[in-house]
Amino acid sequence: MSCMTPFQSYRIPATAKWAFTTRRVQRDDVHGLAPLSAEARSGDLLLCRIRSVHQHRRVQLACGRPAESYPGDLVVLCLGDRYAPDQFMGRAAIAPESMDLLAGGGIAGLVEAAHHRMSSPTQLEPLGLLVDRHGQIINIDRYALPQRSVPADITVLGVFGASMNAGKTTAAAGLAHGLQAAGLRVAGIKATGTGAFGDYNAFSDASIAVTDFTDAGMASTYRMPLERIEQGFASLLGHAAEQGAQVAVVEIADGVLQQETAAILQDSSMIQRLDGMLFAAPDALGALGGIGVMAQSGHRPFALAGMLSLSALATREAEAATGLPVLTREQLCDADTIMALVQPYLRTGTAAASNCAA
Repeated sequence: MSCMTPFQSYRIPATAKWAFTTRRVQRDDVHGLAPLSAEARSGDLLLCRIRSVHQHRRVQLACGRPAESYPGDLVVLCLGDRYAPDQFMGRAAIAPESMDLLAGGGIAGLVEAAHHRMSSPTQLEPLGLLVDRHGQIINIDRYALPQRSVPADITVLGVFGASMNAGKTTAAAGLAHGLQAAGLRVAGIKATGTGAFGDYNAFSDASIAVTDFTDAGMASTYRMPLERIEQGFASLLGHAAEQGAQVAVVEIADGVLQQETAAILQDSSMIQRLDGMLFAAPDALGALGGIGVMAQSGHRPFALAGMLSLSALATREAEAATGLPVLTREQLCDADTIMALVQPYLRTGTAAASNCAA
């Protein structure tokens, strides 16, 4: 963190909307606004005024609900990068006159590319960077969970996908729910992606204790060094183990061709720690292609899931082409069905605990 002096003393109005990405911030730490700086980095807190409402018509609040946006609203967001093939790709950069709302979870930056179905991004007027009493810019990394090493005894199951909107989150939450129904203590972890409450809430709705990369101090993992993502993964796993989890279901964002996901699959401490994998795909061809990409790095999932499971014909094609079972959401949630598949991947202590619970 760099010292920003002088800065203007400023109290954030009570009517300002704090986005999901800021949910760990201690708001009493804010003592003023610093001038906008080209040296600002991903995760720095920005106070913005909504200039005009377009693609993202709501802001996901730190309290877990969406809020309609109106021109003139004050919002506290994080500067950040975004990767979303179905929406916006954008960079963590400040433009003094106008910026873009890259994601409803609270990411501000500049759009670099967009899906053709997207309308213009909601426009922001950046007012300043939030600083503490010492004039230091506040970044969400100061509120991250304490660093931990990867625990040895917890079973870690990864959920990968062929693409954005392949059904990863539904598959991950279903898998976690089924394992918990089998008597295991389960944690849900979103290890990569863009800060938003959809995936977080999906685990919570399934009664699963959940953390994500924002808890590890990152507003977005896009363009983060692999070492930083690995560090966050270790901290989230360590925290889950300390809370008593026997199994962690870890969702990896986007598709296997996305640069961070590809790096994780190729050679990372994260992939080395996974005990098993579930793969979500939108259709049979996506399943076959994704399995092929994973095989290039020496990995093979224990089952398929995702949008393809909604189609009986796509399921039949995928099972014939890959030799892997396709699980529906209901099957993932069924304790007997999921335990029959994952039992070989459970670490000894976890398997013993499951047998005792049963």
